Amino acid sequence: MVRFYDARGNVYGVISPEALREAGIDLPASAAECAVSRQSWSGAAVAACCDWPDGQRPAGSKAHRSDGLLIGPFQASPPFDLLIVNTDGTLAERSGNGLTIFSQALSEQGLMPGDEACLLRVHHDKSDAVSPVETSVKPAEIDGVQGFWLDLGSPSFGPEAVSAQGVEPATLHGRDVSHVRPLSALDPAWNRSQFVRIGNPHCVTLVTGGDVLPSHAQMCEPGLSGGLTRIAYAPPTGAGQPCAAGVNLQWAMLESEGRIVARVFERGEGPTASSGTSASAVACAAWRVGWVAAGEVKVVMPGGTAPILLEELEGELSRVSLFGTALLMG
Repeated sequence: MVRFYDARGNVYGVISPEALREAGIDLPASAAECAVSRQSWSGAAVAACCDWPDGQRPAGSKAHRSDGLLIGPFQASPPFDLLIVNTDGTLAERSGNGLTIFSQALSEQGLMPGDEACLLRVHHDKSDAVSPVETSVKPAEIDGVQGFWLDLGSPSFGPEAVSAQGVEPATLHGRDVSHVRPLSALDPAWNRSQFVRIGNPHCVTLVTGGDVLPSHAQMCEPGLSGGLTRIAYAPPTGAGQPCAAGVNLQWAMLESEGRIVARVFERGEGPTASSGTSASAVACAAWRVGWVAAGEVKVVMPGGTAPILLEELEGELSRVSLFGTALLMG
């Protein structure tokens, strides 16, 4: 019924709307209607597709066997509508790894239009972002690896870009950033953050040493996990501070020229081995504070390294592109 794919350690299930309906999930006809009514069906869909089968959950694993669920396509030809469902039942506006996985699934179904660009439209119910969020995807190859370039458009920066409230202005190397007190309360070194919207909201905390990058195990510890959940998640799961709709959290450290090491705690999911939009937001934040120049940037996460292409026009980032690849899991 559901097929699972891996993109740099980020696992999503892919299922068609028809298959979900056949499984007894009362899914509306269109992706837009699904987004509006998601509270009536998303929990059941996650339980049916993402829960571990009885007795098969490995020791120490996350509560679900995937990082989310991709529902679509809702059409037989492009543009394709889809839904990105987090394991807490909420909808995401955009996921780089999720869209890479969905593109791979479309290709295997013979629906991807050859070497041409294909438009994907993600429907969601967030009040602070336009719906659907569109992404142009094109098959590509890098270093002998087949994948896709995702055109994520141009980013926006600062608290106003993500509707953040109650943050304080700060500087890093003479560049404007933000001080998010709930983050620095967890670790005093987490006191310089750059907000980025790239279809979805991100808070990239910029650090200077690898010892203050949180590990996956640390982010799973009850004390830190609870604090990060209160920041990243919208109510009622979190506190929605500083962003009422929640925000994806990243930590970034400049390792060498054009190379950033990052960690990710996703809104609606928690600690994640990798994230395409998070990697893109990290690259954008690094550019914003002068760590990297426009061109190719590599973002290194526990799940793998994401190539990001930053294009600059008249001193602003005009386009951000992510290269992604995905494999069907056995």
